[in-house]
Amino acid sequence: MPQKRKRPPREIETAVKTIIACLWFDRQAEEAARFYVSLFPDSHLDKVVEAPADFPSGKKGDVLSVDFTLMGRKFSGLNGGPYFKFNEAVSFTVPCESQAEVDRYWNALSAVPEAEQCGWVKDRYGLSWQIVPTMLYGLLADPDRKKAGRVMEVMLKMKKLDIKTLQEAYEHAK
Repeated sequence: MPQKRKRPPREIETAVKTIIACLWFDRQAEEAARFYVSLFPDSHLDKVVEAPADFPSGKKGDVLSVDFTLMGRKFSGLNGGPYFKFNEAVSFTVPCESQAEVDRYWNALSAVPEAEQCGWVKDRYGLSWQIVPTMLYGLLADPDRKKAGRVMEVMLKMKKLDIKTLQEAYEHAK
C-alpha cells in the first residue's frame, strides 16, 4: 500500500501560492531588509533564516535569507554571494503624493548620484528605485498630447522629479 504523502506546513503552501520577489544580495540581505522596512509604511521584517550548513557564500549559522514586507508586499532577500548584481532592468516604483514625500524617499534611497535620472535612483545595495509623484501619471496620460509631451520633455531633463515644475510645464504647454 503506497504511503500517504505528508502535507507541507500551511506556511509553505501559502508562500507557494503567492509571487514573491527574491532579491539577491552579496551578504547584506538582513541589513538591506531592515533599511527598507524603516523607510516605508506598512512594512516589517517577517523572518530571518540562518543557514543550517555551510553554503557557497557563507557558513552554517550565517543569515541565508530574510523575508520582509514593504508597503504590504512580500519580498525575500537572499545572501547569494557576489555572483550577480542588480541592474536597471528591474526597479521598484515608489508612488508619492507630495514633494515632501518625493524628497524624503529620494534622500533616503539615492546613494549613486551618477545613476540619478528622471526620478530614478540607485540605493547603497545597487537596487534601482523610481521615486514618482502620483500626479505625473495623469499628466503624461492627458488626451492633450501637447501638454503631455511638454511634461515628458521637462521630466527627461530632471534628476529628482519636481511636482511644481512638472505642473507648470503642463499648464504652460503651447
